Amino acid sequence: MSWMLWWSFSLSASAIVIMAHGGSNVTYDSRSLVINGKHKIIFSGSIHYPRSTPQMWPYLISKARAGGLDAIDTYVFWNLHEPQQGQYDFSGRKDLVRFIKEVHAQGLYVCLRIGPFIESEWTYGGLPFWLHDVPGIVFRSDNKPFKYHMERYAKMTVKMLKAEKLYASQGGPIILSQIENEYGNVEAAFHEKGPPYVKWAAKMAVGLHTGVPWVMCKQDDAPDPVINACNGLRCGETFSGPNSPRKPAIWTENWTSV
Repeated sequence: MSWMLWWSFSLSASAIVIMAHGGSNVTYDSRSLVINGKHKIIFSGSIHYPRSTPQMWPYLISKARAGGLDAIDTYVFWNLHEPQQGQYDFSGRKDLVRFIKEVHAQGLYVCLRIGPFIESEWTYGGLPFWLHDVPGIVFRSDNKPFKYHMERYAKMTVKMLKAEKLYASQGGPIILSQIENEYGNVEAAFHEKGPPYVKWAAKMAVGLHTGVPWVMCKQDDAPDPVINACNGLRCGETFSGPNSPRKPAIWTENWTSV
C-alpha cells in the first residue's frame, strides 16, 4: 500500500491501512477487519483536531475525502482535556465530539487513538503536567497511581463518546480504537514492570466494551484480542506481522521515508 505525508493548515496525514468498510458490526479475522461481513481496504489519514480550529474541520475533512481517504484517525489529547486534575475541557478546538460528528457527517470512519500517551511531537506526549505531583507515580508502568489515573481518563473518554453514540456498534463512525502508543520502544526500560502494564492496559481497554476492536502499535506482545499494528518505515516490507494467526495486518502509520 502507498502512503504520503502532507501538511495543509493543521492537517497531518499519516495512515492506517486496514481492510474493511461498513456499518455497525465490527470484528476481524486473519485477513482484515470485518464490518457487516465485508472485507475492504480503507485508507485513513490523520487530522488532529486541536491543531486546527472547528471552523477549519469541515474543509480539512472534505479535502481528505476528496483525496480518496475513507477514514480519519486522531489522537486524544489528555493534557488538553484535563489541564487540572478532575477539571475537564472539551470546548473550542478541544471539542472531540464535534470533530467526530463532523467526520461522520461527511461519510467517513474514525480510528481513535486514545493513548493516553500519544507522543505525536506534543508536549509531554499528551500526559498532563499535574501527574508529576501524584505521590509515588511512575509513568507508563505497572504502577498503581499511574494506572488509576490512566483508567479514569480512558473510562471518562469512552463514556462521553458512548453517550453521543459515536462508536460503530452504536451506529457511529468509530471503527477502531488504540490504547497506549509505541510502548514497545520503551517497554524493556521498565524491566519486570513493563509486560504486566501491557497486559493490564489491554484488559482495561477491552473491558470498556466499545464494540469495536482495539490495537496497540509497535507492540509485538499485544495480548489477545488486541491487535498489534505496524507503525514505522515501509510496513509492507518491514512489519513482522500479527502476533496471532487470528489477527489481521494493520498499519497505524506507514512511513515511506525518514
